[in-house]
Amino acid sequence: MSAISFDPASGVWLLSTARTSYAMRIDHTGAPCHLAWGPRLPLAAAGQLVPPQAGEISSFEGRSPAGEELPVDGGARYGAPSLRVRFADGTRAFEWAHLGHRISESAPGTTELALEFRDRHHPLAVTLHYRVHDDTDVIERWTVLRNTGQQPIAVLRADSAAWTLSPRDDYRISHVTGQWSAEGLRHREPVPHGETVLTSRRGITSHHANPWLMLDAGDATEDRGEVWSAALAWSGSWHLVVQRTPDGRASFTGGAGHDGAELPLGPGEEYATPRFAAMYTDRGFGAASRAWHAYVLAHVLPHPDETRPVLFNSWEATGFDVDEASQKALAAQAAKLGVELYVVDDGWFRGRRDDTAGLGDWAPDPKRLPQGLGPLVEEVHRLGMRFGLWVEPEMVNPDSDLYRAHPDWVLHFPHRTRTELRNQLVLNFARDDIAEWAYGWLTRLVADNGIDFLKWDMNRAFSEAGWPAREDGQDLLWTRYVHNLYDVVDRLRADHPGLRIETCSGGGGRVDLGILSRTDQAWPSDNTDAVDRVSIQHGFSQIYPARVMAAWVTDVPNQLTSRSVPLRYRFHVAMAGVLAVGGDLAHWTPGEFAQGAELVAQYKRVRHIVQHGIQHRLRGPVDDGPTAVQYTTPDRREVFVLVWQRAPRHGTPRPVLRLAGLDPAARYRDAATGAVHHASVLTGYGVTPELPTGDWSSTSLHLIRVDDMAAGGTGPGRHESPSGLIP
Repeated sequence: MSAISFDPASGVWLLSTARTSYAMRIDHTGAPCHLAWGPRLPLAAAGQLVPPQAGEISSFEGRSPAGEELPVDGGARYGAPSLRVRFADGTRAFEWAHLGHRISESAPGTTELALEFRDRHHPLAVTLHYRVHDDTDVIERWTVLRNTGQQPIAVLRADSAAWTLSPRDDYRISHVTGQWSAEGLRHREPVPHGETVLTSRRGITSHHANPWLMLDAGDATEDRGEVWSAALAWSGSWHLVVQRTPDGRASFTGGAGHDGAELPLGPGEEYATPRFAAMYTDRGFGAASRAWHAYVLAHVLPHPDETRPVLFNSWEATGFDVDEASQKALAAQAAKLGVELYVVDDGWFRGRRDDTAGLGDWAPDPKRLPQGLGPLVEEVHRLGMRFGLWVEPEMVNPDSDLYRAHPDWVLHFPHRTRTELRNQLVLNFARDDIAEWAYGWLTRLVADNGIDFLKWDMNRAFSEAGWPAREDGQDLLWTRYVHNLYDVVDRLRADHPGLRIETCSGGGGRVDLGILSRTDQAWPSDNTDAVDRVSIQHGFSQIYPARVMAAWVTDVPNQLTSRSVPLRYRFHVAMAGVLAVGGDLAHWTPGEFAQGAELVAQYKRVRHIVQHGIQHRLRGPVDDGPTAVQYTTPDRREVFVLVWQRAPRHGTPRPVLRLAGLDPAARYRDAATGAVHHASVLTGYGVTPELPTGDWSSTSLHLIRVDDMAAGGTGPGRHESPSGLIP
């Protein structure tokens, strides 16, 4: 069966993935309508789902809010619209007129469908796009609007897609909420009748929510049950609206922007929404997460096969006190620890003594770095490490030469106070000249100094989001800002193919599929407390893979929470993603340094499993029991398990972990003890990890299939060069 097929007799389009099917058709009014989204169907069977022609619509109910591929504002529709426009004559309703469809292979293993429509009277063309990859159950959708007339059209809302679930007795929603330093806290609760809105109005993805959701029938678990999930590839303001209708159905719609921000569409202009990807599984939340991880690795990240190096960041060691001598000394210690990428954080540029000044003046401070960055970069490279640098290109301090020269460059409204957050203002990246300025100094900085890595930060949300120089600027700003940001990053990477970038926004304020398609890893939170990180990383893993999750080992008492936990526990938590160190190495004791070097070396032996393996959340975060995560190589030859426990109750039996996804006929040997375990015992009856006694205990387990141990299977994984560095 083709990935996308059409039956002229029934008028049904069928999208087929490896395990699922998605079907729709045009109804008698001309509107594109949903038929099915669930287990795989043949095309003939999908045709049987076409309902009889609807009877007269109730004068009180109208059309159901669920069931259309892109609900519009018009007719007897009273649910949340996905498309709202205002034409030049003031008309707001849209009426569908179907023009045709196109099915094409856009790349090997990738098939696309375009359903083409126009308004029955006004000059607006709407094309619904669908994309299916052979290797994933994820379906990508987006919408393109085109003004075919001679007068402007106001786009009041243009969602990427709407998705309708199969009828079930009940529904439950899973999503994340939080705030700065407490991002990604997963919530799972019943879907109320009416509308549930998840959104960011901040101009960034936000710390407070993330543009994804999962819906189930109220009975799904980590390992079983139907789950429908979706994620939006957009790094600005966004909204998702879940609807539970009076007749018991559920659907959701989502896209860029937020209420109140109109998008002008001039004559001949076209607007393409961001991708809104979604998938169905009948194997529970864990299978949904693993499908998303595989999708991100296969179709989102620019260099998914690379193994991320162990990173050191100077922030907690030096703060703003950056100078050549101290950074060289710190780099020498980092190299001895086994670090492969050394990153100088905030404080390296002109006028930067604290967070009140200097942003915008992106040149090395001549007093602290009298010869520029060159000697420091050269020394870091001599030590065998790559060199990285912290930047915040979208921001400016009022106390800076840039702001004094260009006060009009920031987001602002005339005659309104310019709100300073963290003593800084937001540069208007929607302006092409400002985006070009940022691209210019960034590409020179990287080229002139041999920079290998940028930590791209963004430490505040929008305020006074105006563009006084343009009459329609306020409305254009929200989308053009993000597109220009993407363009700067894309051009920078094209100029410097070896450059790698971490997305950061005061922690996890800008993590989404859009920014991940042009960066290499993400900073989930400014909170480096290992205890808090267990929950933050659990929420992060619902959609995003360990391969992109930067995780630091920092000093205690923790700078944010004042909590102290053992170094071993801190390392084990950070080993669940891309390991990094952020402590003041000059003050580590010889014992701490030796233990740290040993754990860094251990991580290098297993990181190919963590970063490229298949993740199973064996136990989620709980107050009185352990949390455990398993990673398995795709060929099932190696397994790595991490276990953390906060404060075990007296008399509580030791936890038994049933592993998952192993070769059932294989035997696995513990790389530390040599004990051999049958896979059938590990998965059917479990293993009891040897946790140290006391609070904040942790351990790890590395299992290697016996035949691979005999062949010397403890070397670097197939994704990793012998040095462990990215190529």
